[in-house]
Amino acid sequence: MKIREFKSEIWLPWPSEHVFSFFADAANLETITPPWLRFKILTPAPIEMREGTLIDYKLLIHGLPIKWRTRISAWQPPHFFVDEQLRGPYHKWIHQHTFDPVDGGTFVRDLVNYVVPFDSAVHCWFVRPDIENIFRYRSDQLRKRFCAQGISR
Repeated sequence: MKIREFKSEIWLPWPSEHVFSFFADAANLETITPPWLRFKILTPAPIEMREGTLIDYKLLIHGLPIKWRTRISAWQPPHFFVDEQLRGPYHKWIHQHTFDPVDGGTFVRDLVNYVVPFDSAVHCWFVRPDIENIFRYRSDQLRKRFCAQGISR
């Protein structure tokens, strides 16, 4: 099994405590996930985010309905957290989110290590482009939310 890695980062002009609190509300994941995935959180709200929290989702990947369960495996507000897929489309998915204060704002960095079933047949044609598109959409939504004119801190 080949372990793949994906990295993304964005600077947002808000303090890390504020940015982290946005991510600490699981409901906000729906707002930064592309609509074409039809992403829906199944775990009843409110979800108390902490180490060990389990969150269930459903989504569509290329028209196929998928159920996904993650566990928060590390939780260090306002610096970082890690979610790991327990059930879903990947053999492995570990997503580390870090929030670093820089120049009066926050660098939000994502590091994802993942293993794809049938890697050689699907990774370069489907999986990697999908991940890149999802994180591009996410960055666009975060920019709209945190960088728009007229938003007060």
